[in-house]
Amino acid sequence: QDKIANVAAPAGKTWSQVVSFDADGGAVMGNPDAPIKLHEFGAFTCGHCAQFAKDSHEELKRDFVDTGRVSYKLTPFMLHPVDAISGAIVKCTGPDRFFPLADATFLEHEAFIAGPSKPQPGIEEAMKLPPAQRFVALAKGWGIDQFYQQRGVPAATIQQCLSKVENVEAIEKGTNAGVEKYQIT
Repeated sequence: QDKIANVAAPAGKTWSQVVSFDADGGAVMGNPDAPIKLHEFGAFTCGHCAQFAKDSHEELKRDFVDTGRVSYKLTPFMLHPVDAISGAIVKCTGPDRFFPLADATFLEHEAFIAGPSKPQPGIEEAMKLPPAQRFVALAKGWGIDQFYQQRGVPAATIQQCLSKVENVEAIEKGTNAGVEKYQIT
């Protein structure tokens, strides 16, 4: 079997520092023209996804993505409404912050799910609000806003992001596309 040659990264960067959003709404880390493409549909509430990140995130970047031979795409997946809200927030921070925040969400899984596991009173009322207010209220009720604020995402960014319903709907669309195309369950 012929070995695929390494591909040099752009000057001054490693391939794991090269991140962009693709047309499908996933975040692609690494050489966009890499011959091997790893695509994960990951839900931030998923314990198995968190364990995969804990077990592999450094090795994946160092031994695969940084060679230029492998690109890694993460599409936020929705198992629970928490996933749509957290996925929207992480995407709204832009390509440079996407993977550090996605990693933090997975690597600090217990802290992330602590809020949704013990929601504040008012979740029922939040569900009745118009969508432009609903997701902001749910993020507060589940403590998701605090989780990301503690990791450097300004409250105003979270509010602006979740006030635009299409940001949350984009996570649902990515989930539906994955289910349709790959029969992800």
